[in-house]
Amino acid sequence: MTPTSHPDVLIVGSGIMGAIVARLLRQHDAGARIVMIDGGSPIGDTPGLHLHDVADPDLWDRYNERVSSGIQGMYTGAEVVREVAPDAADLTPGMFHALALGEDADDMPASALAWNAGGMGIHWTAATPWPSGFETFAGEGDDAWAADLATAREALGVTPVAFPPTAPGAIVLDVLRGLFAGDGSADRRPQPMPMAVHRAANGSLARTGPATIFPPIGGEDDADFSLMTGSLATRLLVDDDSRRVLGARVRDVATGVESDLFAHAVIVCADAVRTPQLLFASGIRPDALGRYLNEHAFLTGRVLLDLDAFGLELADLPPLQRGEFCTDSLWLPHNGADQPLHGQIMNTTYADAAGEPLAYSVGVSLYTPVESRPENRLTFSETEVDVFGMPRVAFDFSYSERDLAHIDGARAQLQRIAEKLGPFDPATESALLEPGSSLHLTGTVRSGETDDGASVCDPEGRVWGWQNLFVAGNGVIPTPVVANATLTGAITAVRAARALSRLTAPASL
Repeated sequence: MTPTSHPDVLIVGSGIMGAIVARLLRQHDAGARIVMIDGGSPIGDTPGLHLHDVADPDLWDRYNERVSSGIQGMYTGAEVVREVAPDAADLTPGMFHALALGEDADDMPASALAWNAGGMGIHWTAATPWPSGFETFAGEGDDAWAADLATAREALGVTPVAFPPTAPGAIVLDVLRGLFAGDGSADRRPQPMPMAVHRAANGSLARTGPATIFPPIGGEDDADFSLMTGSLATRLLVDDDSRRVLGARVRDVATGVESDLFAHAVIVCADAVRTPQLLFASGIRPDALGRYLNEHAFLTGRVLLDLDAFGLELADLPPLQRGEFCTDSLWLPHNGADQPLHGQIMNTTYADAAGEPLAYSVGVSLYTPVESRPENRLTFSETEVDVFGMPRVAFDFSYSERDLAHIDGARAQLQRIAEKLGPFDPATESALLEPGSSLHLTGTVRSGETDDGASVCDPEGRVWGWQNLFVAGNGVIPTPVVANATLTGAITAVRAARALSRLTAPASL
């Protein structure tokens, strides 16, 4: 299929959310004509393949160096890059701080965007804790929520116990369970972190990427699917009279040449910054567009396990497997108002150059909820542009008094956890990271049950007032999410795909 053959669905964005939409559309209709576009280009030989699993040794080393800290914000390096990059055509595919792409992001200086085929889906940690309680949002009832969650987990290939606890990992897990009883249910007590991984033929834990979710992204044969990389959607083509989107204006990044790509329906899955940016550039500007920008606060700490106190020897410490940055990955689920924080505990064995174990390090990351407030927002310039020639984005973000109280509570809990495990100095061994560090931005095209000005789309991702325009991804999440956001965002892709599959394409536009 050529990209000009009027596909049934145009998907803007080739990351995890776009891949889930394509997968579910294909499951519904084996002959659905799908075109997917992305401004970035592939990293490596296979578009959408997670960098954890690339064959190129240089790419593999570069990826593992960046993720070794276990902190998402480090994917772009330890320092925030403020120098604005050159023209988009000169960008090397990868991740960039929003500041380096010409955005006004001082309020969230660590925020970063992927500029590559597969989006963040080739970089992410693959942690997939499931949302619960105040993190959940409107659908068709509890049963429907559970079904959508199950579909999202299946699409991501979630493994409940990716890293079975090692001997020291089991000790840390016992300590966590002694401190956080939760509500007594098995699914809300401390446990191994569920992850989107599978055991590869070589024994490694391969990560789920867009090409895993929908293999035609990676080149598997599908005559009715096209992936156009290096193709930036600069605006949507709209018919105000019919309230339909006709397709998108697409720029070839390498040449600057623009052309129109028509489709029966369009879904934008371009992350929580560029999805509202594209809608704004297209003149689609509901009151809530860009508002309710959210990201959980991110505290991190590290403590060396007191081996003597727990009866361990250096010989008991597990070796770090090649290609992994942790030996144990644990999850502390939130439990409502009494314990609103979420914990991701990733531990590793420090070893010398010969591989002999030296110590067991426990890395504790705690996320706390941030109120969904309209004054936390993205705004889009009418006159200034970013590196891509799109409306320059300004981030307005701050913590409320309630947010700060949650952060203070999490600091105390982090110290409480660490001191149960070994000597710990909170002043030097923990920190509140800069906003944007988690890379879990949400809320900017949030869903709602009614078109009351406080949401951009309905619960299935259909943009209010438009017949065939949908959005999906973390930006659609309307709740203060404390868990890693990808699985929650995937639920929005599941719902949007279901709604798209119900559309009957007209004979012509």
